[in-house]
Amino acid sequence: MSGGQDHGGLRGIRWLLELGEAERGRVLSSLSVAALKELEQHWALWAHEGQLPPPGDWRVWLMQAGRGFGKTRAGAQWVRAMARAVPGARIALVGATIEDARKVMVGGPSGVVAVSRAEDDVVWRPTSGEVRFGNGAVATLYSAAAPEKLRGPEHHFAWADELAKWSHASTWDNLTMGLRLGALPRVLVTTTPRPTALMRQVRAGAGTVTTRGSTRDNLHLPDAFVAAMEASYEGTRLGRQELDGELIEDVAGALWPRALIERQRAAAVPALTRVVVGVDPPAGIGGDACGIVAAGLGRDGHGYVIEDASVTGASPERWAQAVVACATRVSAERVVAEANQGGAMVEQVLRAAQASLPIRLVHATRGKAARAEPVAALYERGRVWHARAFPALEDELAGLVAGGGYEGPGRSPDRADACVWALTALLLDRQGEVRVRSV
Repeated sequence: MSGGQDHGGLRGIRWLLELGEAERGRVLSSLSVAALKELEQHWALWAHEGQLPPPGDWRVWLMQAGRGFGKTRAGAQWVRAMARAVPGARIALVGATIEDARKVMVGGPSGVVAVSRAEDDVVWRPTSGEVRFGNGAVATLYSAAAPEKLRGPEHHFAWADELAKWSHASTWDNLTMGLRLGALPRVLVTTTPRPTALMRQVRAGAGTVTTRGSTRDNLHLPDAFVAAMEASYEGTRLGRQELDGELIEDVAGALWPRALIERQRAAAVPALTRVVVGVDPPAGIGGDACGIVAAGLGRDGHGYVIEDASVTGASPERWAQAVVACATRVSAERVVAEANQGGAMVEQVLRAAQASLPIRLVHATRGKAARAEPVAALYERGRVWHARAFPALEDELAGLVAGGGYEGPGRSPDRADACVWALTALLLDRQGEVRVRSV
């Protein structure tokens, strides 16, 4: 290594990973071919935690991760490890298509052939679709588009890639029914998630262990690529699915379907004529979140959600300070706070935080979902926009169900309720949608 320092072994590899992209590239370019090959052999040291098998006697390891996480490399390394551990093993390699299996799982830069070492004595036979190891282990390619090909063959292990792209659920059934050789048959599933019936089935299956990972977990990706992806997609439904590896599903009957939220993202926010901060105070101390959401009225007559400043587990003094800070940042003309949970207390703690704070207390006469319906209708008509992605707020909006009910995260949609109060004050007050009194 450079500078005459001894950075060999685990310490040296971790040191390399901690360097910036440019410096790491300079160090690696100074190494000999032999030194580089030596480094490449230490997969367990180069791998990040999410690429290594979880402990326990699992039958299915579901690696649900974003693009660029390193799923293919992890799958290929796992196949190699299983082949070495069980001489003569029969392994199924199942891609969404046979071309995916050939070009990615086997022949790609992170595929089985690429990660094998000389001592593995690997032979790739494209005509028969087999990877043969020197110890007699054989990995056979299959396509998820041809489920009948898996009816009959038996295997010790299987690697199922991009499960969310599979066109036939019966492929999974045939694969797992044939996974019956050896003392502990196992399958590794590597996929970027999508809300398909097969994904739900595999996630919920007995013996399934799910690990998660995101694009940013892979320190070997160029910093510029990660920054560009985050700038374009961070917080959006597409970004959370494709980069963060989240499985995002629509709730049946949702007032805010995910597609509606994505549609109503503003490319730019016009000059705002009014700004208010909606507040849904928690019922007690240290429990639910205090919803704090700022929204503005544009010169175009549309509403714009511009900030989610909600806090969780805060004392009354702390959430009141968070409200004041938000109102100051966005130059709000007033704060609209729900007063059903101790109206006098709500006013007192806000006044204690800032005596001159303009406050309007609102009293809910209907449930959260019922209050939200007129605001959801504004989104449908294209009159409300989000200035950027607000993942926690949007998850709550997507959990509110028409006709009443909530199926989102947490016990109560506090952020969503604060958003509804703010937008109601801006766009619906004159239609008598809420009862408001000034204090």
